[in-house]
Amino acid sequence: MNFKKLDLEDKNIIEKYIYPYKFLSCEYSFLTLYIWKDACDVQYVVYKDALIIKKKDFQGNYHFMQPLGYSKENLREIIEVLKKYREDNDMVYLFKDLEENFIDEIKDLFNKINDFCIKEDRDNFDYLYEAKRLMSFAGKKLHGKKNHYNFFVKNYNYEVVEINSEKVINDVIEAAEKWYNENEEKDYKLYCELQAIKNVVNNINILKFNGIAVYVDGKLSAFSLGEKLNEKLAVIHIEKGDKNIRGIYSFIAKTLIDRYFSNVDIINREQDLGIEGLRKSKMSYHPLKLEKKFILCF
Repeated sequence: MNFKKLDLEDKNIIEKYIYPYKFLSCEYSFLTLYIWKDACDVQYVVYKDALIIKKKDFQGNYHFMQPLGYSKENLREIIEVLKKYREDNDMVYLFKDLEENFIDEIKDLFNKINDFCIKEDRDNFDYLYEAKRLMSFAGKKLHGKKNHYNFFVKNYNYEVVEINSEKVINDVIEAAEKWYNENEEKDYKLYCELQAIKNVVNNINILKFNGIAVYVDGKLSAFSLGEKLNEKLAVIHIEKGDKNIRGIYSFIAKTLIDRYFSNVDIINREQDLGIEGLRKSKMSYHPLKLEKKFILCF
Protein backbone atom coordinates (compact mmCIF):
# COMPACT_ATOMS: atom_id res chain seq x y z
CA MET A 1 0.00 0.00 0.00
CA ASN A 2 1.37 3.38 -1.03
CA PHE A 3 -0.08 5.90 1.39
CA LYS A 4 -0.32 9.57 0.42
CA LYS A 5 0.04 12.44 2.90
CA LEU A 6 -3.28 14.24 3.20
CA ASP A 7 -3.48 17.71 1.65
CA LEU A 8 -6.04 20.25 0.51
CA GLU A 9 -6.15 18.75 -3.00
CA ASP A 10 -7.56 15.54 -1.53
CA LYS A 11 -10.77 17.10 -0.23
CA ASN A 12 -13.08 15.82 -2.99
CA ILE A 13 -11.90 12.21 -2.89
CA ILE A 14 -12.05 12.02 0.91
CA GLU A 15 -15.52 13.55 1.06
CA LYS A 16 -16.76 11.21 -1.66
CA TYR A 17 -16.14 8.31 0.72
CA ILE A 18 -17.16 10.01 3.98
CA TYR A 19 -20.48 11.64 3.17
CA PRO A 20 -22.55 8.50 2.41
CA TYR A 21 -22.05 7.68 6.11
CA LYS A 22 -23.89 9.45 8.95
CA PHE A 23 -21.25 9.38 11.63
CA LEU A 24 -21.86 11.10 14.97
CA SER A 25 -18.10 11.11 15.54
CA CYS A 26 -16.08 14.20 14.64
CA GLU A 27 -13.23 12.06 13.28
CA TYR A 28 -14.81 11.31 9.90
CA SER A 29 -14.69 14.81 8.49
CA PHE A 30 -12.22 16.13 5.97
CA LEU A 31 -11.83 19.29 8.04
CA THR A 32 -10.97 17.29 11.18
CA LEU A 33 -8.41 15.27 9.26
CA TYR A 34 -7.00 18.40 7.64
CA ILE A 35 -6.69 20.29 10.93
CA TRP A 36 -4.64 17.46 12.44
CA LYS A 37 -2.86 16.30 9.27
CA ASP A 38 0.57 17.28 10.59
CA ALA A 39 0.16 16.51 14.30
CA CYS A 40 -1.29 13.08 13.45
CA ASP A 41 0.58 12.51 10.17
CA VAL A 42 -2.68 11.72 8.35
CA GLN A 43 -2.24 9.58 5.22
CA TYR A 44 -4.60 7.66 2.96
CA VAL A 45 -4.83 5.13 0.16
CA VAL A 46 -7.71 3.72 -1.90
CA TYR A 47 -7.53 -0.09 -1.84
CA LYS A 48 -10.17 -2.44 -3.28
CA ASP A 49 -12.39 0.62 -3.85
CA ALA A 50 -12.24 1.40 -0.13
CA LEU A 51 -10.67 4.43 1.54
CA ILE A 52 -8.03 3.50 4.12
CA ILE A 53 -6.86 6.30 6.44
CA LYS A 54 -3.74 5.87 8.56
CA LYS A 55 -2.68 8.29 11.26
CA LYS A 56 -0.97 8.43 14.63
CA ASP A 57 -2.41 9.37 18.00
CA PHE A 58 -0.90 11.96 20.34
CA GLN A 59 1.26 9.26 21.92
CA GLY A 60 2.86 8.61 18.52
CA ASN A 61 1.14 5.27 17.85
CA TYR A 62 -0.02 4.66 14.28
CA HIS A 63 -3.35 3.04 13.52
CA PHE A 64 -6.05 2.79 10.87
CA MET A 65 -9.45 4.39 10.99
CA GLN A 66 -12.53 2.50 9.89
CA PRO A 67 -12.28 1.67 6.16
CA LEU A 68 -14.89 3.54 4.12
CA GLY A 69 -16.63 2.36 0.98
CA TYR A 70 -15.94 -1.34 1.50
CA SER A 71 -18.41 -4.08 0.67
CA LYS A 72 -19.39 -6.97 2.90
CA GLU A 73 -17.65 -9.26 0.43
CA ASN A 74 -14.23 -7.58 0.63
CA LEU A 75 -14.11 -6.33 4.24
CA ARG A 76 -12.43 -9.46 5.56
CA GLU A 77 -9.77 -9.31 2.83
CA ILE A 78 -9.11 -5.64 3.60
CA ILE A 79 -8.72 -6.39 7.30
CA GLU A 80 -6.31 -9.25 6.61
CA VAL A 81 -4.16 -6.94 4.46
CA LEU A 82 -4.20 -4.28 7.17
CA LYS A 83 -3.26 -6.86 9.80
CA LYS A 84 -0.23 -7.82 7.71
CA TYR A 85 0.70 -4.15 7.22
CA ARG A 86 0.47 -3.61 10.97
CA GLU A 87 2.78 -6.55 11.68
CA ASP A 88 5.30 -5.47 9.04
CA ASN A 89 5.38 -1.91 10.37
CA ASP A 90 5.28 -2.61 14.13
CA MET A 91 2.05 -0.70 14.70
CA VAL A 92 0.71 -0.92 18.26
CA TYR A 93 -2.96 -0.86 17.23
CA LEU A 94 -4.84 -2.00 14.18
CA PHE A 95 -7.87 0.32 14.48
CA LYS A 96 -8.82 3.35 16.56
CA ASP A 97 -11.70 5.87 16.28
CA LEU A 98 -14.17 3.03 15.67
CA GLU A 99 -17.91 3.36 16.18
CA GLU A 100 -19.98 0.53 17.66
CA ASN A 101 -21.60 -0.45 14.35
CA PHE A 102 -18.23 -1.31 12.84
CA ILE A 103 -17.30 -3.32 15.93
CA ASP A 104 -20.45 -5.39 15.37
CA GLU A 105 -19.40 -6.06 11.76
CA ILE A 106 -15.99 -7.26 12.93
CA LYS A 107 -17.62 -9.60 15.42
CA ASP A 108 -19.78 -11.06 12.66
CA LEU A 109 -16.74 -11.65 10.45
CA PHE A 110 -14.51 -13.30 13.03
CA ASN A 111 -16.01 -16.19 14.95
CA LYS A 112 -13.52 -16.42 17.79
CA ILE A 113 -13.84 -13.52 20.22
CA ASN A 114 -10.33 -14.36 21.45
CA ASP A 115 -8.93 -13.44 18.04
CA PHE A 116 -9.17 -9.74 18.87
CA CYS A 117 -9.45 -7.34 21.77
CA ILE A 118 -11.69 -4.31 21.93
CA LYS A 119 -11.53 -1.49 24.47
CA GLU A 120 -13.25 1.82 24.92
CA ASP A 121 -11.12 4.90 24.29
CA ARG A 122 -12.64 7.21 26.92
CA ASP A 123 -10.29 10.15 26.35
CA ASN A 124 -11.53 10.31 22.76
CA PHE A 125 -15.27 10.04 23.40
CA ASP A 126 -17.08 12.89 21.64
CA TYR A 127 -19.41 15.18 23.59
CA LEU A 128 -22.83 15.45 21.94
CA TYR A 129 -25.34 18.14 22.89
CA GLU A 130 -28.88 19.05 21.93
CA ALA A 131 -28.59 22.05 19.62
CA LYS A 132 -31.79 23.65 20.91
CA ARG A 133 -30.51 23.57 24.50
CA LEU A 134 -27.24 25.26 23.57
CA MET A 135 -29.20 27.93 21.74
CA SER A 136 -31.48 28.63 24.70
CA PHE A 137 -29.47 27.51 27.77
CA ALA A 138 -32.85 26.32 29.04
CA GLY A 139 -33.20 24.46 32.34
CA LYS A 140 -31.57 24.56 35.75
CA LYS A 141 -28.47 22.67 34.64
CA LEU A 142 -27.50 25.41 32.17
CA HIS A 143 -28.61 28.33 34.34
CA GLY A 144 -24.99 29.27 35.04
CA LYS A 145 -24.17 29.37 31.32
CA LYS A 146 -27.20 31.58 30.73
CA ASN A 147 -26.05 33.97 33.45
CA HIS A 148 -22.58 34.20 31.90
CA TYR A 149 -24.11 34.81 28.47
CA ASN A 150 -26.42 37.54 29.79
CA PHE A 151 -23.58 39.21 31.68
CA PHE A 152 -21.50 39.39 28.52
CA VAL A 153 -24.34 40.80 26.43
CA LYS A 154 -25.22 43.46 29.02
CA ASN A 155 -21.73 44.58 30.02
CA TYR A 156 -19.53 44.54 26.92
CA ASN A 157 -19.42 46.58 23.75
CA TYR A 158 -19.13 43.79 21.20
CA GLU A 159 -19.52 42.99 17.53
CA VAL A 160 -19.93 39.58 15.85
CA VAL A 161 -18.29 39.27 12.42
CA GLU A 162 -18.20 36.40 9.96
CA ILE A 163 -14.69 35.16 9.16
CA ASN A 164 -14.72 35.94 5.44
CA SER A 165 -12.45 38.94 4.86
CA GLU A 166 -8.69 39.43 4.82
CA LYS A 167 -8.81 41.75 7.84
CA VAL A 168 -10.78 39.35 10.03
CA ILE A 169 -8.62 36.40 8.94
CA ASN A 170 -5.47 38.33 9.86
CA ASP A 171 -7.00 39.31 13.22
CA VAL A 172 -7.85 35.64 13.94
CA ILE A 173 -4.30 34.56 13.15
CA GLU A 174 -2.80 37.35 15.26
CA ALA A 175 -5.05 36.45 18.22
CA ALA A 176 -4.28 32.72 17.88
CA GLU A 177 -0.54 33.43 17.87
CA LYS A 178 -0.89 35.66 20.93
CA TRP A 179 -2.83 33.04 22.88
CA TYR A 180 -0.34 30.34 21.88
CA ASN A 181 2.63 32.46 22.99
CA GLU A 182 0.95 33.19 26.33
CA ASN A 183 0.29 29.49 26.99
CA GLU A 184 2.79 28.08 29.47
CA GLU A 185 2.52 24.55 28.04
CA LYS A 186 3.67 24.91 24.43
CA ASP A 187 3.53 21.27 23.36
CA TYR A 188 3.69 19.99 19.80
CA LYS A 189 -0.07 19.47 19.64
CA LEU A 190 -0.77 23.13 20.45
CA TYR A 191 1.82 24.22 17.90
CA CYS A 192 0.16 22.06 15.22
CA GLU A 193 -3.23 23.45 16.20
CA LEU A 194 -1.91 27.00 15.74
CA GLN A 195 -0.54 26.16 12.29
CA ALA A 196 -3.85 24.48 11.42
CA ILE A 197 -5.84 27.57 12.43
CA LYS A 198 -3.69 29.69 10.13
CA ASN A 199 -4.06 27.19 7.33
CA VAL A 200 -7.82 26.65 7.54
CA VAL A 201 -8.85 30.31 7.88
CA ASN A 202 -6.68 31.19 4.89
CA ASN A 203 -8.53 28.48 2.94
CA ILE A 204 -12.02 29.01 4.34
CA ASN A 205 -13.55 29.44 0.87
CA ILE A 206 -12.21 26.05 -0.25
CA LEU A 207 -12.91 24.19 2.99
CA LYS A 208 -16.40 25.70 3.25
CA PHE A 209 -16.89 25.78 7.00
CA ASN A 210 -18.50 28.49 9.12
CA GLY A 211 -16.61 30.82 11.40
CA ILE A 212 -17.32 33.86 13.53
CA ALA A 213 -15.10 36.32 15.37
CA VAL A 214 -16.18 38.40 18.35
CA TYR A 215 -14.69 41.86 18.80
CA VAL A 216 -14.87 43.54 22.22
CA ASP A 217 -14.12 47.26 22.20
CA GLY A 218 -12.74 46.82 18.69
CA LYS A 219 -10.33 44.02 19.64
CA LEU A 220 -10.76 40.41 18.48
CA SER A 221 -11.48 38.53 21.70
CA ALA A 222 -12.89 35.17 20.55
CA PHE A 223 -13.45 33.06 17.46
CA SER A 224 -15.09 29.74 16.65
CA LEU A 225 -15.02 27.42 13.62
CA GLY A 226 -17.57 24.71 12.85
CA GLU A 227 -19.25 22.78 10.06
CA LYS A 228 -22.46 20.94 9.34
CA LEU A 229 -21.64 17.31 8.59
CA ASN A 230 -25.14 16.13 7.74
CA GLU A 231 -28.77 17.10 8.27
CA LYS A 232 -28.62 16.06 11.94
CA LEU A 233 -25.11 16.96 13.06
CA ALA A 234 -22.74 19.93 13.27
CA VAL A 235 -19.22 19.87 14.71
CA ILE A 236 -17.44 22.68 16.55
CA HIS A 237 -13.79 22.24 15.61
CA ILE A 238 -12.06 25.26 17.14
CA GLU A 239 -13.17 27.63 19.90
CA LYS A 240 -10.81 30.22 21.36
CA GLY A 241 -11.50 33.17 23.63
CA ASP A 242 -10.00 35.66 26.05
CA LYS A 243 -10.44 34.02 29.45
CA ASN A 244 -10.40 37.42 31.14
CA ILE A 245 -13.73 38.37 29.54
CA ARG A 246 -16.59 36.93 31.57
CA GLY A 247 -19.15 35.04 29.56
CA ILE A 248 -17.36 35.13 26.22
CA TYR A 249 -17.23 31.34 25.88
CA SER A 250 -20.95 30.96 26.61
CA PHE A 251 -21.63 33.76 24.15
CA ILE A 252 -19.62 32.39 21.26
CA ALA A 253 -20.85 28.82 21.82
CA LYS A 254 -24.48 29.95 21.54
CA THR A 255 -23.94 32.50 18.78
CA LEU A 256 -22.22 30.19 16.28
CA ILE A 257 -25.07 27.70 16.59
CA ASP A 258 -27.71 30.44 16.37
CA ARG A 259 -26.21 31.72 13.14
CA TYR A 260 -25.38 28.55 11.26
CA PHE A 261 -26.55 25.35 12.94
CA SER A 262 -30.02 26.10 14.30
CA ASN A 263 -31.53 23.48 11.95
CA VAL A 264 -29.53 20.49 13.23
CA ASP A 265 -30.41 18.26 16.18
CA ILE A 266 -26.96 17.50 17.59
CA ILE A 267 -23.84 19.57 18.22
CA ASN A 268 -20.58 17.63 18.52
CA ARG A 269 -18.02 19.55 20.59
CA GLU A 270 -15.32 16.91 20.12
CA GLN A 271 -13.29 15.11 22.79
CA ASP A 272 -11.43 16.14 25.93
CA LEU A 273 -8.22 14.12 25.25
CA GLY A 274 -8.09 13.21 28.93
CA ILE A 275 -7.32 16.80 29.92
CA GLU A 276 -8.98 17.38 33.30
CA GLY A 277 -9.85 21.06 32.77
CA LEU A 278 -11.24 20.40 29.30
CA ARG A 279 -13.32 17.48 30.57
CA LYS A 280 -14.77 19.64 33.33
CA SER A 281 -15.61 22.38 30.84
CA LYS A 282 -17.33 20.02 28.39
CA MET A 283 -19.29 18.29 31.15
CA SER A 284 -20.46 21.69 32.44
CA TYR A 285 -22.61 22.03 29.30
CA HIS A 286 -24.35 18.75 30.28
CA PRO A 287 -24.02 16.58 27.16
CA LEU A 288 -26.91 14.58 25.79
CA LYS A 289 -24.52 11.63 25.49
CA LEU A 290 -20.90 10.71 24.97
CA GLU A 291 -20.28 9.16 21.57
CA LYS A 292 -18.05 6.17 22.28
CA LYS A 293 -14.99 5.30 20.23
CA PHE A 294 -13.13 2.02 20.34
CA ILE A 295 -9.65 0.60 19.88
CA LEU A 296 -9.33 -2.81 18.23
CA CYS A 297 -6.33 -5.12 18.02
CA PHE A 298 -5.88 -8.68 16.81
